[in-house]
Amino acid sequence: MNMQCKRCVLPEHKPYIYLNEEGICNICVDSAASKGQLQGSNLLESELIKILAKYKGKAKYDCLVMCSGGKDSTSSLYYIKRRYRLNPLVFTFDNDFESKEAIDNVRNAVERLGVDWLYFRSEFMKEMFAEAVKMKYRFSLCPLCSLWYMMLTYQVAQQYNTPLIVAGWTPGQLRGAGGYGEAEFTVLCELISPFIDIMRKKYPKYKDFPKTMQEVMKKYRISRKGMVLSPHWFLNDEPAEYMELIKKELGWRPITVSYPQGSTNCYLNCLGSYLSLQSYGFTHFHVEMSKLIRLGQLTRQEALAKLKLDIDTEPFSSTVDSVLNKLGCARQDLER
Repeated sequence: MNMQCKRCVLPEHKPYIYLNEEGICNICVDSAASKGQLQGSNLLESELIKILAKYKGKAKYDCLVMCSGGKDSTSSLYYIKRRYRLNPLVFTFDNDFESKEAIDNVRNAVERLGVDWLYFRSEFMKEMFAEAVKMKYRFSLCPLCSLWYMMLTYQVAQQYNTPLIVAGWTPGQLRGAGGYGEAEFTVLCELISPFIDIMRKKYPKYKDFPKTMQEVMKKYRISRKGMVLSPHWFLNDEPAEYMELIKKELGWRPITVSYPQGSTNCYLNCLGSYLSLQSYGFTHFHVEMSKLIRLGQLTRQEALAKLKLDIDTEPFSSTVDSVLNKLGCARQDLER
């Protein structure tokens, strides 16, 4: 395994990520040179309030809230409805690997908040996920899946004339500095485009599937008609605090099996994260947590503890086996 940065949790992966003589990666060095600020990371709640005011009352729904049932997206929904008094339409995307616990969290939230909810479940990408495993494409399945769910989210937003889309993304997921064009994501996503080219030719149903997030945004012209934001970018809220809030107010409960520790991600994510670790030594969660470390919102030790993943131990072992079985794959398909 490549050497890991002594400041964040990214491993060396030349030419995009490399360590200096002190064992610090170029991402951390560049961040320190810009005083440790992510582009847009010094946002204020007053700015959020101004943005929300522009969209309030313009249509039946003031915004579309993406809610997976995790603490971050559920608290975002809570803030939008209770704190800022907007009327949201809640959208939950299920790639057929979501846990019942996560869906129950969303159901409890929308019932207690009295808001409308669209729940979408589909096996549309089952063949694509399976082919990625069998063809030994060692990229994380999450960025691939995100092309699908963001495309669907934009479609729903257009259908209901709600150009403001609200997510539960943390400051570590703030991608104002280039998004998937950042060096870390270049490493994780560089094989996705050629893989989709193969899928487009092999499966007719994927002939129009987007290869990049830029392609998705261009198709739906979201950059011209609206925006995507997260309340967590503007607030100094601590995860432990808003987790207790939604437990009390919305009946939220933690998920039993998820990666990283303490998160609410689908079961497929356990497999996708393993594939990413196997090839690159890190996942997109390492990128997120490294940003949080640079922002002083997470310690390196805390991040390392959350990011441990061993698919040969429970609860990950049975979860990965269940996912592989559902895809028509087996453990030997994971061998290099």
